[in-house]
Parts: sequence; structure tokens; C-alpha cells
Amino acid sequence: MSAETIAGVRIPDSRMAREATELVREVATPLVFHHSRRVFVFGALRGGASGLEFDAELLYVGAMFHDLGLTEKYRSTDQRFEIDGADEARRFLRAHGHDVAAAERVWTAIALHTTPEIPLHMAPEIALVTRGVELDVLGIGYESITDDQRAEVVAAHPRPNFKTEILAAFTEGIRHRPQTTFGNVKADVLAHFVPGFERADFVEIIENSPWAA
Repeated sequence: MSAETIAGVRIPDSRMAREATELVREVATPLVFHHSRRVFVFGALRGGASGLEFDAELLYVGAMFHDLGLTEKYRSTDQRFEIDGADEARRFLRAHGHDVAAAERVWTAIALHTTPEIPLHMAPEIALVTRGVELDVLGIGYESITDDQRAEVVAAHPRPNFKTEILAAFTEGIRHRPQTTFGNVKADVLAHFVPGFERADFVEIIENSPWAA
């Protein structure tokens, strides 16, 4: 059976890639599964258009695992959801024989995927997970791919009511650990959707630190 291709992007079909697909399909909602697959395809399209050389399997695992921290199975209570997914991706890659450097590259791609700018100056797999997320969630780079490409991706991995449902998924995945949103974009989610949420204030933290001056 030939490998699946979406908008000209070949979906990795190794044993490891298939296991990654099934893991995410099993533990994540259809919303997160389809989003994760779109992130891979959009990231690969952005990479190809920019002439970047990247490891498609590493990009695939990074894309597929980037929101695992929102799932019931993998969410923690004491760290950012991005790190939950990054930790699992690192374990998964090491278990499949990848070296430390490759596993750390994917860990970094997932851990930084909600941090603006910095990932874009790093290794291609790191940059392209962020590119894929930014395109699918925020619409950044929307015009960088064609209407036909977008239509083919969405036909393969639909996004009905995506804006509303992804915000709900973010809220559900982090509302029990509000302290982990300090200094990152997910504080905006809780501010909108969790009554009584109060942001930690960086200036107040400095002013109220135990230092005398």
C-alpha cells in the first residue's frame, strides 16, 4: 500500500510513525488528532517553500505529540502542558532508537511551540512545528500556501468549529494548573474562560521579592 500524501506532502509511514499516529489517535480527541496532523502538513509545506532540509519523521513526531499535554492521559498538574508532550516525545523517540540529540530536538520543538519568535531561529524541525501551529491556530502564514493546498489539507483533516473547540481544549487542559501559564500565551485563555483567574504580575513579583532593594 502506498504512503498517504496530502497536498503533496508524504505522511511518514515507518513503524515509528505509525505507532505515533495510533498513540495520538487513541488518547486524544478527534479535534487534537486532526489539528496535529494539519500541523505536520502545514509545517512541511512551509519548510519546503523555504527550502529547508528537515527530518520528516522527527517533524511528524513533534507535530503529533505537541498537544499531548492537553489529554487526560498525559496532562500533569505541576508543569506547562507543552512540557508534558515534550517529555513523552523524548521517551518515545529514545525507545525507538533515536539518539539523544534527535530526541532533544523534538523535545525543544514541542516545549517552545507556544513561545513566539525563538523557535523560528532554531533547527528546522523546531521552527516548523511552530510554523505549523501558527498557521493552523493563529492563521500566521495563511497566504503562504495556496487555496488548493489548504482545501486538500482540510478535506483530509477537517476543522469544524475549530476556533471555539481548540480554545475549549486549551482551557480544559490547563485550568487545573493556572500557575503554569505565567509568562506565556495560555494566560490569555484562562483570563477569557475561567472566572476568577488572576494573572501573576511580573512587576509585582520583582517588587515583592525578599531582596531589600
